[in-house]
Amino acid sequence: MNIQLLTEIQNAIKNTITDKKIGVAFSGGVDSTLLAKIIKDLGHDVHLLTIGFHNSHDINFAKEVNQILNLPHSISEIDPEKFKGVSDRIHQLIKSDNLSWNENSIAFYYVAKLAQKNELNTVVTANGIDELFCGYNSYREIIAVCKELEQKLNMYYMWETEIMKMINDKLKNEKQMMIMVNTVTEEFGVRIIQPFLSSDFIDYAKEIPISEKIHGSNDMKRKHVIRELAMDYGVPKIAAQKQKKALQYGSQIHKSLLKSRKTS
Repeated sequence: MNIQLLTEIQNAIKNTITDKKIGVAFSGGVDSTLLAKIIKDLGHDVHLLTIGFHNSHDINFAKEVNQILNLPHSISEIDPEKFKGVSDRIHQLIKSDNLSWNENSIAFYYVAKLAQKNELNTVVTANGIDELFCGYNSYREIIAVCKELEQKLNMYYMWETEIMKMINDKLKNEKQMMIMVNTVTEEFGVRIIQPFLSSDFIDYAKEIPISEKIHGSNDMKRKHVIRELAMDYGVPKIAAQKQKKALQYGSQIHKSLLKSRKTS
């Protein structure tokens, strides 16, 4: 087990969470499952929160994973009839046309509403893992571009440098987005916390070799050091090894938002 990585995650959680009763935004993927398990083992009362449209991947997969975890779990299905009204209101509130910001703000609106229903004031999310540990397809794509340049220029191209630039850009965007998200969740008296976006954890994660995060342009799984820790820590294999889409895709919010805008 990567003891140092586990310790840094535990410290990030301890330094950001003060409440005894904690909601965890839960999709069943490796990030949210590992986060929930560690928080529980640190002595908090964990309540899993899952949102999505009826029969969405996140709802179905979260149920499957929690059959193994057996933690308190609340699920909220998004009403398609009310979705456009909610998405329009959030768009006006955050005053941004950034699609990802709108999708995530909508998602956490429903998460916060579910948290309030369960008398939870704090919801913890795994935001930051995909940014720091090369979880997105764009990390594969930048390696592919760099490898093409290597062949054309007949020289080694510093793709690790390009990866680090992308990590920094994505972290900056994620931090700004989560500030925006919290302006949305204030309506329900709920605070969204991201331990993996804390300065100390970011500094530590950046020092982990990129080769332990992504293996190349054909690497479909990525986040290898996180997946290995999850397996060693007892996270169910179906969660630890699953390739899973981000919240806005797994919940079908992305698809529904584009559809509602097209209809408009």
